[in-house]
Amino acid sequence: MKAIGYKTPGDVNVLHDIELPRPQPGPRDLLVKIEAISINPVDTKIRTRAGTLPDEEYRVLGWDATGTVQQAGEETTLFSVGDKVFYSGALMRQGANAEYHVVDERLVGHKPQTLDWGQAAALPLTSVTAWEMLFDRMKIKQHSKGHLLIIGGAGGVGSIMIQLARKLTNLTVIATASRPETRDWVRRLGAHHIVDHRQDMKAQLADLNIPVVEYIASLTASDAHHAALTELIAPQGHISLIDDPASFDIMPFKRKSATISWEFMYTRSLFETPDMDAQHKILEEISRLVDRGEIVTTETQRVSPINAETLRTLHTESESGRSIGKTVAIGFSSVR
Repeated sequence: MKAIGYKTPGDVNVLHDIELPRPQPGPRDLLVKIEAISINPVDTKIRTRAGTLPDEEYRVLGWDATGTVQQAGEETTLFSVGDKVFYSGALMRQGANAEYHVVDERLVGHKPQTLDWGQAAALPLTSVTAWEMLFDRMKIKQHSKGHLLIIGGAGGVGSIMIQLARKLTNLTVIATASRPETRDWVRRLGAHHIVDHRQDMKAQLADLNIPVVEYIASLTASDAHHAALTELIAPQGHISLIDDPASFDIMPFKRKSATISWEFMYTRSLFETPDMDAQHKILEEISRLVDRGEIVTTETQRVSPINAETLRTLHTESESGRSIGKTVAIGFSSVR
């Protein structure tokens, strides 16, 4: 089968078109014929930092995918051959930048019927991340009151988090965006207010009569925004992070009794936690929300085919830090 992989970590030029044997599913696995994939920052981080997996000649990346179930392991109960699925997979297994991929069914959802392959491929990783951050880490409820500040609102996670917070909570949603096109994007997705994270966020929020916020989703540059976070978080508020700051001192938050948490969507699969199937349930709910017209895909760019040249370009774009929403790649030979 066709795949894109590398032998040693490095820049985008380590990615090459390769041929690999078709993988075989384990007892809880699905074998999926891949139709579309999406790019996330985790792809570029792993490419630059991590080598091959044990007993593998190449490392295959890719943690957003859509496709059709070709084979199901003998212990599977959630899916059947022929089902159309979407998912983000597990960090310590080979990724979905290949014609065929195996994935634990507990991490998979049925693809939204109202979306095509590419539109659906934009959603899994960011939707699970945003959902877990809002409802598992910050434990926000539908009746929760107050304000949610999303730093980096136009990125992949921010784009879906705005929608989930608007549809499933009563919070006032404030998204940060610094360019005209990103401000327009987060406004269309439903942000109540927009502030520029390159300027004085405290002053901008004060102009909105919002002196502090109860919840902060820090999606990017958490170290650079550290001083602002200490000022903006409300007493007994909650800050959740997903990025990898060089350092992040939690002591300044003590006097406010603030909670600091990290969201890492691979935790459940890495440690095979008892609630690992929560990600299946999250994706099933995302699919229902999409098909009811309550949230929309965050796809903003589509390219084809899926090959090393395409992925080198998409990795470069992701590393620029100027992405809006999600980019998807379709098909291994031509647009379908």
